[in-house]
Amino acid sequence: MSITRENSRIMQRDLEVIWHPCTQMKDHETLPLVPISSGKGVYLYDFEGNSYIDAVSSWWVNLFGHSNTQINDKIKAQLDTLEHVLLAGFTHTPAIDLAHKLVDITPKNLSKVFYVDNGSSAVEASLKMSYHYHLNRGKTKPIFLSLSNSYHGETIGALSVGDVKLYKETYEPLLIANMQVPVPKDQSISSADEALEALEEVLISKSSEISAFIIEPLIQGAGGMHMYHPQYLVGARELTIKYGVHLIADEIMTGFGRTGKMFACDYADISPDFMTLSKGLTGGYLPLSVVMTTDDVYNAFYCDYNEHKAFLHSHSYTGNPLACSAGLATLEIFEQNDILGENEKKSKYIKDSLEKFSKLSNIKEIRQQGMITAIELKGYKSTQRTGLKIYEYALSQGVLLRPLGDVIYFMPPYIITYEQIDEMIEVAYRGIEMVQDDIITP
Repeated sequence: MSITRENSRIMQRDLEVIWHPCTQMKDHETLPLVPISSGKGVYLYDFEGNSYIDAVSSWWVNLFGHSNTQINDKIKAQLDTLEHVLLAGFTHTPAIDLAHKLVDITPKNLSKVFYVDNGSSAVEASLKMSYHYHLNRGKTKPIFLSLSNSYHGETIGALSVGDVKLYKETYEPLLIANMQVPVPKDQSISSADEALEALEEVLISKSSEISAFIIEPLIQGAGGMHMYHPQYLVGARELTIKYGVHLIADEIMTGFGRTGKMFACDYADISPDFMTLSKGLTGGYLPLSVVMTTDDVYNAFYCDYNEHKAFLHSHSYTGNPLACSAGLATLEIFEQNDILGENEKKSKYIKDSLEKFSKLSNIKEIRQQGMITAIELKGYKSTQRTGLKIYEYALSQGVLLRPLGDVIYFMPPYIITYEQIDEMIEVAYRGIEMVQDDIITP
């Protein structure tokens, strides 16, 4: 990035007033912010015209590129009609149409759509729904179960069921009752079976107290893009049904084609009790999330008002018409194009292009699932902040990478071209090669 007068002026105005997320603000005494003036396709542009390939889809949300004409047009048309209305006692066509489309494309039995605003809020709502469902059925089940190394958001409930120490440790006294079971160690069937044995042991002893088991299907995003086999999903669904515990599939990151299929659950052909969706739902345009659930769950809250069984959970911008319109445009792009088929070709191309990385001495493992690729480094101390060095180098070369510690990953918009893939991979290779000399040897 060029630190020119205009970029510098905007950075200074920002730092006077804005506290950025997931950021140690002191870093910006030496690490420049990147002021973005516009975006088009896979590129972001700063105020001096420098371009950056958005290799992480702006925190995993952008599916079809920045300033996508089809999504733009849908939002503009909606803007001239209705910008917002409360969804309590009122409704509107974008919310209705989007809900019907979601019911049609998600796993069977997910027949009801509850609108929320963002991923963490969707997780919160699903946890409350599960607990309240059991309460309405005469059972008190205050514990939630999740996988080790998991991440489900940063509000109190969502943070409770996560297991990434960096986010969770400080707030431990505030969190709701939760337990973790081991995540499969790798993508092998044997690891899945081993983890399922541990899951059943917990369910045998604690299922009467556990409301729900929440999982990130196949890929743990903030947990270093850790991946595991679909067999675990099959077994987890069988066990949760057997022991009367809800299964919540957190597809906020994995949904809408990221793993190669429309939803990660599709690899196992399972239907959870709840599915949370966000991020790619609007193509990366506007905040929107949903909790998909079943008629059984819905009916547990259906009662006369004075029975006090209603699910009282709301957000001001729930089901916002502009966001729903963006969601409709996003799903229309899937309907009109063979997105999953093209992604399969691109993911194979990325995998083949990474063969040369094996010659680097600091590579621990390369993992891939659909349009998500992770390159895990080895031989570094956490205090070295190796990922940050690669991030800075990549920016200087016009590529936005945002490593998770020592895990460098690609999660680009689906419209990325093969030439742009080549550039993204070459910059990552040179960045990883650059830090080889920093390895701590025994």
